[in-house]
Amino acid sequence: MSDIEVSEVTTRRERNAFIKFPWQIYANDPAWVPPLIIERKAFLDRKRHPFYQHGDAALFLASRSRGSEIVGRIMASDDPNYNSLHQSNVGCFGLFESIDNHEVASALFEAAANWLRMKGRTEMMGPIDYSTNYVCGLLIDGFQFPPTILTAHNPPYCQRLIESCGFVKAKDWYAWWFADPAKAVAHLRRLAARFKARCPATIRTANLRNLRDESRRLREIYNQAWEKNWGFVPFTEAEIEFMTNELKPLLVPEFAWIAEVENEPVGFILALPDINVILRDLNGRLTRFGLPIGLIKLLFHKKRIRKGRLIALGVVEKYRRAGIAEMLVLRVIEETMIKRGITGELSMTLEDNFMINRFLEAIGADRYKTYRIYSKSIA
Repeated sequence: MSDIEVSEVTTRRERNAFIKFPWQIYANDPAWVPPLIIERKAFLDRKRHPFYQHGDAALFLASRSRGSEIVGRIMASDDPNYNSLHQSNVGCFGLFESIDNHEVASALFEAAANWLRMKGRTEMMGPIDYSTNYVCGLLIDGFQFPPTILTAHNPPYCQRLIESCGFVKAKDWYAWWFADPAKAVAHLRRLAARFKARCPATIRTANLRNLRDESRRLREIYNQAWEKNWGFVPFTEAEIEFMTNELKPLLVPEFAWIAEVENEPVGFILALPDINVILRDLNGRLTRFGLPIGLIKLLFHKKRIRKGRLIALGVVEKYRRAGIAEMLVLRVIEETMIKRGITGELSMTLEDNFMINRFLEAIGADRYKTYRIYSKSIA
């Protein structure tokens, strides 16, 4: 008889245990980056996070020895917006962490599946934290490299656990590494010069002083540019405002650019300094001994970080072959890698987005990580 018990998180104490469980899993993993506890609390706050304005989610903890030892966790989430758009009947699992034990993993997935069945769902997909607009995917190679900002990290055994519970691959995503900008700049300058004559687009920095209006423009481009991508779900106004507020302290003018044609926004590119290089030393806390030591360190080093992540590149369909993407990438590389000596990651691209993947290979990027989304029938 199993001594594994799975219960839904209902109290603040249980939520705190849910948030802090990864410290147990990654105690001996040198690549892991502890998340900020204050950020995790905000992400899971039903009253604050805008996902709950249209969706729902539940958290579960697995324990043994009558609750005295936590051995796993999982989130189940239901997004009616996604199912309405895709004419599907899918729920998601996310924030999955477990000791290397099939029985624990199976119990967690069954709890998530039961919750989704009560929502009327017949399929479960993940790891996806709410939707593909947030952290998603199971790392299946590249474990030796620390995760960059807003990307996942997990033990290698998680792939075996998930597949042993009946999940099959739905889609892979790639992460790319830029180490040397020389090849990219030479290639992109030739392309940009050729395209500029045919499409007189203006490339400008994002206006960080009027971030609310600027983020609305980015949302419009994003929802148009990504609408045909696998797993896409549009950002709501509330979600983009929430994310803008979360990222505002991290934004650097040279990292965000907008393309306009006749004053109409048609594309954008967004990169972030990889604050994970600082978070690794903060151990989840911005304060120590009652003093904001971590926050001071974070803000002080923001502009001195020499590692970044390009998190979004989008061009509306009408201008997709007009060279705007190439001009945007060139501008970011010139302003960050050339002028500031930054290296970093571009992620994530779909495995079957052959056009962008070939383009990245052509400009010297190396594919160095793969993330996987799994699915399973729960009918």
